[in-house]
Amino acid sequence: MRKPIIMLATLLVAASTLFAQGTKEEIVPTQPKRNVVASTSWTAAFADLAGIDGVQAIAPASLRHPPEYEITVSDIKTVKDSDIFIYAGFERMMKTIGDSVGDVKMVKVQCDNSIETVKKNAAPLSELTGTQEESRKRVDDYVAVIENARKEAEEKGLKGAKALVNKNQIYLAGDLGLDIAGTFGPGPVTSAQIADAKDGGYLLIIDNVHNPVGSPLAEVAANAKYVIWRNFPEKVEHDALKHVIESNLDALRDAFTK
Repeated sequence: MRKPIIMLATLLVAASTLFAQGTKEEIVPTQPKRNVVASTSWTAAFADLAGIDGVQAIAPASLRHPPEYEITVSDIKTVKDSDIFIYAGFERMMKTIGDSVGDVKMVKVQCDNSIETVKKNAAPLSELTGTQEESRKRVDDYVAVIENARKEAEEKGLKGAKALVNKNQIYLAGDLGLDIAGTFGPGPVTSAQIADAKDGGYLLIIDNVHNPVGSPLAEVAANAKYVIWRNFPEKVEHDALKHVIESNLDALRDAFTK
């Protein structure tokens, strides 16, 4: 009997030695994968900045003004089958969906593309899905694009440039260091706004592609560059909002190279 006992003791010592050396595989708890649905490509883009992948948008990204999308029965089922639904509150579909859909976690986000708002939206969303580390990387990358553009604008003498800006585009203009001396939209421009555009000495008029109303202003402001920016991404994809900003920055550069 002594030989089997000695062998068993030897195995136990070896096992304890391996455990002490850290060779035992540790079981790390993982965050369960969440099914995340967003109202539009814009709200989906905030989910992307929160580090969340595979988000589905209800309104087609190809629409000129996605908030006007009329939700279908199939869409409502998609929302009900999700774990998290992200929306802004101004979408027409919310009149049908309401602010509660069964056990779905409803998350309302503020929709503008400023650095401040992107950070504010990303933090709580990433906490819901355990994607904080990835979110920090994506947000830092987004912020770097705008900060570099701000430096570029300053180098080209655009810091403090007098701008007349569609109300839906004031956030990026502000982050770039432009002087937002006047605003217009989203409704049709008034005679007073046209007179201001004519005599206000604006260097830039920035309109909104999803509801452009600024062309009468551009017609009377002889020395102003007319630029049209977007807010809603054209695709639901990784870095969607960064691509929006890069497209807007390209439009701004093009205006001053013509």
